[in-house]
Amino acid sequence: MKPEIIQELNAIVGEENLYTTLEDLYCYTYDASFIKADMKNIAGVAVYPGTTEEVSKILTLANREKIPVVPRGAGTNVSGGSVSIGDCIVLVLKRMNKILEIDRKNLIAVVEPGVITGQFQREVEKLGLFYPPDPASLAVSTMGGNVAECAGGPRGVKYGVTRDYILGLEVVLPTGEIMTTGGRTIKNVTGYDMTKLFTGSEGTLCVVTKIIVKLIPLPEAKSTMMAVFSEIEQASETVSEIIAGGLVPCSLELLDNIYIKNIEEYAKVGLPIEAGAVLLIEVDGDSEILAKQIGKIEQICRRLGAVQIRVATTKEEAEDLWLARRSAFASVSRVKPTIIGEDATVPRSQIPVAVRRIQEIAAKYNIIIAILGHAGDGNLHATILTDEMDQEEALRVEKAIEEIFVLTVELGGSLSGEHGIGRAKSKFIALQTGEIGLEVQRRIKLALDPNNILNPGVMFGA
Repeated sequence: MKPEIIQELNAIVGEENLYTTLEDLYCYTYDASFIKADMKNIAGVAVYPGTTEEVSKILTLANREKIPVVPRGAGTNVSGGSVSIGDCIVLVLKRMNKILEIDRKNLIAVVEPGVITGQFQREVEKLGLFYPPDPASLAVSTMGGNVAECAGGPRGVKYGVTRDYILGLEVVLPTGEIMTTGGRTIKNVTGYDMTKLFTGSEGTLCVVTKIIVKLIPLPEAKSTMMAVFSEIEQASETVSEIIAGGLVPCSLELLDNIYIKNIEEYAKVGLPIEAGAVLLIEVDGDSEILAKQIGKIEQICRRLGAVQIRVATTKEEAEDLWLARRSAFASVSRVKPTIIGEDATVPRSQIPVAVRRIQEIAAKYNIIIAILGHAGDGNLHATILTDEMDQEEALRVEKAIEEIFVLTVELGGSLSGEHGIGRAKSKFIALQTGEIGLEVQRRIKLALDPNNILNPGVMFGA
């Protein structure tokens, strides 16, 4: 990075919010994805702006000089969308972390992108309000990152994902121009829906600097249960039957035996290690109807072969069950040093087929694939446990991943339900979009970012 560029950035954000040492910049060469840190991807500088105006000045400078910019929140991205590329500007938004407004009368809130998702949820819940999207990383991930990836989570089966709660945005375009989209109203059909376009755009079209979110009343009560199955096929069929029965839990999670055994060894929450699969199910709403809902779900589970049903009778028991789910990725990290967590999504009726075919792919390539997922919305996390240093195994893993993606599209599904395409999946995107669909997206990118400075390589590849 040229010294004069560093000086200009220093004048924008201040010396205390600018980092240029190798030790600091190395931290941005990786995120939570399996993409390896690489010295050739060391950024030229990392900057921490504090206002929209500072973001605008940085992007104006970068566009003028044609310097790549990689926006970044907490670095929890699992598709490689927030890793630096050589001599770029890493634009870290963590300083912009204020909850600007919570409006109880209109059921909205306005936040900056650096607000931690879990902290925001706790603040609105104090007022009897609810912001449902709950990515597994909510304790550390930021609202801006959630918008960029259109993050989901276990509650997606009933409540949807991030885009379903974004009413409006303030963004800075790659050229440095500031614009607003949407607004504070529930209904808004003025012009193209730019809010939806920017939500899930993975930092390729704009930098989000302000977010208007929709809130809903906090559910009065909830009830949590675990259903244990001897075979994963039984659990998969049960998911489809629960939904077909007109029951919509707020969470419906699937864990296979690999996950069960490792979670229990790691967290010791009382999971049955001999089980083929478990379903973690939560319903919420009026307290009077919860027992009826749980009862109907229990009947379906038993009819399809559940060998054990455990309904949490206290808040602590429920928290233990959800601790099991949130411990999932950490627990299997002990099996192999490299974890590749895919998030292909299929129609719910195709879950049994998808699970069976993924197991066949694992056997074909002699690799370990653990399965968990937000089964209620078809979002399966096929988790490949491998060692990236074993080059022969890495080749088998690459072939397996491609087959999983082809399978997903064949079943009418999506390459990503919530993680995004990033750099990790960019070479596969045309499997789903088709060449014409991909070309249209490239034209949108070119129209807003003519110099391709904003997160180049993400979604569209190099």
